Amino acid sequence: MAFVDLELTLPIGFPILFATISGAHLYGFPSPDSDVDVRGSFVLPLDALLGLKSVDETVTRTYQHEGREVDFVAHDVRKFVQLMLRKNGYVLEQLYSPLVVQGGAAFEELRTLGRGCIVRHLVHHYRGFANNQMELLNKQTPPRLKDLLYVYRVLLTGIHVLQIGEVESNLRNLNAHFRLPDIDDLIARKTTEGAPLAADEFEMHRKRIEELFARLENAFEKSALPERATNFDALNDFVVRIRKEIGL
Repeated sequence: MAFVDLELTLPIGFPILFATISGAHLYGFPSPDSDVDVRGSFVLPLDALLGLKSVDETVTRTYQHEGREVDFVAHDVRKFVQLMLRKNGYVLEQLYSPLVVQGGAAFEELRTLGRGCIVRHLVHHYRGFANNQMELLNKQTPPRLKDLLYVYRVLLTGIHVLQIGEVESNLRNLNAHFRLPDIDDLIARKTTEGAPLAADEFEMHRKRIEELFARLENAFEKSALPERATNFDALNDFVVRIRKEIGL
């Protein structure tokens, strides 16, 4: 699927600031039948914010493109930037996704400004996400390979951002740095045959994941990233200016 073609069918009535691909395609382990997750931001008209009528700051649409289901979720620029400022790794992954459906100068500017939101306390997002996925895995018989890959992906992303200060969401790219055994094999199994995990196999991965949780905490303790966002005023000015320029 050519992701750029999605630009022609994005189902929204407001100016789109950007749209990128998230989910399994971004993480590097889509199955042949995986849905396409599109995430992004739009700009509500200024009049809609000044009037008495309530207005949704989040738009969700599901539609078909080339026989594939597309799940599209986008936030108004103010809400999106507020989420960036709340140490939300999920929206930062959307912002820095290399799979761009729709971008432009304002999108590139927001990417530059977003670096000021890469902070130490993103650890809470990645720790919490990994813990939730492990709870899910522990309830499954047999454990799902997809959910195991999500645990690896989120822990390696968290460690990487704390150590390097860059948001990398692709498990293949991450493992080129971390060099964990079996990851490439797990991805191949998930993206082709989808074979389940054996119980003893999962126990081996459980021990490795415990080590990665410890590495995440160690990366947090040693991280040189700032404690909080460093450019609130610049982001505020960006939202105001984009609203005036686009949301008229």
